[in-house]
Amino acid sequence: MKKVVALVLAAIMLLSLASALAEKETLTLWSIATEADANYQTYIDALKDLNAANEKYEIVMEATENEAYKTKIKAAMSAGEGLPDIFFTWSMSFLGDFVEAGRVYCLDDVLPAYKAELTDAMLANTNYDGKQYGIPLVFNVVTLFANMDLLKKAGWETAPATYDELMKCCDDLLAAGIIPFGVAGKENWCLSEYTEPLLVKTIGAKGLENCYTGVDSWNQEGVIRAMTIFTDMIQKGYFDPNASALGNEETKQNFLAGKYAFYQNGSWNCGEVAAAGENFVALPFPVIDPEKASLYEMVGGPNDSLAVTASSKNAADAAVIAMELGRAISKGGNLNGAGMPGWAVNYDTSSVNRVSNSVAEMVAQSSGMVLFGDNFLSADAANTYLDYIANLFAGNITATEFAEGLAADLQ
Repeated sequence: MKKVVALVLAAIMLLSLASALAEKETLTLWSIATEADANYQTYIDALKDLNAANEKYEIVMEATENEAYKTKIKAAMSAGEGLPDIFFTWSMSFLGDFVEAGRVYCLDDVLPAYKAELTDAMLANTNYDGKQYGIPLVFNVVTLFANMDLLKKAGWETAPATYDELMKCCDDLLAAGIIPFGVAGKENWCLSEYTEPLLVKTIGAKGLENCYTGVDSWNQEGVIRAMTIFTDMIQKGYFDPNASALGNEETKQNFLAGKYAFYQNGSWNCGEVAAAGENFVALPFPVIDPEKASLYEMVGGPNDSLAVTASSKNAADAAVIAMELGRAISKGGNLNGAGMPGWAVNYDTSSVNRVSNSVAEMVAQSSGMVLFGDNFLSADAANTYLDYIANLFAGNITATEFAEGLAADLQ
């Protein structure tokens, strides 16, 4: 009899739980936080906490790989159908195109309750015509990661500090049978993680920004010089000869496994790099033209964001939840080594890894920063820009043709 009563009580509890869950409305979230993404666990933890605390809504995430996500969100925004309530987005022109199309909910009504935790600098890249449409998460910069064990095998006890030293180091690495750089040739944005630092360290962060905005022409000596260095690096064998067949995740894992001496990508990788061993460090890419650039000028800035679709039937509530989620991801991403915080830090950071801390020190010394080109530029311009980088990497065009082509097609 006791067993029967226990079973009945358990059944009642399950039915009550199911009823409670059924009463909660679903809010959909689109993100790039797949299991391979550095922020995956951060999202999972944040959603678990928010869903447990919220009696009205259950947030359900649908994650898609980076490049496929860009296609997916652009197609949905263009059609205006099948959109989520909350979505991950990059800032500036990437989100700006959706704002211009009227697809994004304005956050001005909910922002005041959170403004004390958000600086104008963190909000600036998702503010359009004085109105706020994006919620900052973490921010990142392109970072040069190095495996010091491999450098030592090539005779380098310390990391190269100048451009000439870096090139000499690459030659020594090749002589020792070590591939200097790993890059994902299948993903054009990964190629830009190499070309853009070369440009910044040749013409400066402001110089590259001026190219993006059309203030300066792409067809200039500094651009040609930087891209000539890139093609020289390719021809000298500084990159993995199989790079054109590699995606970013495979390239990163090759680096962490000791196949390459250097890997240049976003600082969202700091957690994984630090966990791979004490021999892995973060470095600034060296200056090429000291008259126009300085060591801590960087590519990156506030970029990763959340936004709410204007068509969401619960847009006002979704905006509040997105704010709470943004704050949680900022904290979790910082602690997990997946980026620097976009929100105020009012928690213990003693567990932040050494590689993240070293990048944060570089950012603190930064004298200039320019956002990633594929997010700074509008969608069509970004595609054209990345196509030129891909053709340069493939050897289909020269550095001069790169500069002339972008000047003709984008300016």
